[in-house]
Amino acid sequence: MHAQTLRYYERMGMIAPSRSRGRIRLYSQADINRLRHIQRLISDLGVNLAGAEVILRLNERIRQMEEEIEGLRTELQRLRDRYLPQPME
Repeated sequence: MHAQTLRYYERMGMIAPSRSRGRIRLYSQADINRLRHIQRLISDLGVNLAGAEVILRLNERIRQMEEEIEGLRTELQRLRDRYLPQPME
């Protein structure tokens, strides 16, 4: 991927690489995976950059909601175990 493209994606807020002391961009594996995902959306699926950004944000929101649901399921099971009588064998 071209350096200008990386800088553009950073300005758009689509990636946020960390920086070294010399202000060199340092890309994590998560950044690289995200860049590959963006590239696939644009190149393989023909999505424009604005569409790719929306898709990435929706994917992140879905991931957050799935984590929240899993936490709620765990809490519900904990409460059921605590307050509901156990069947006799």
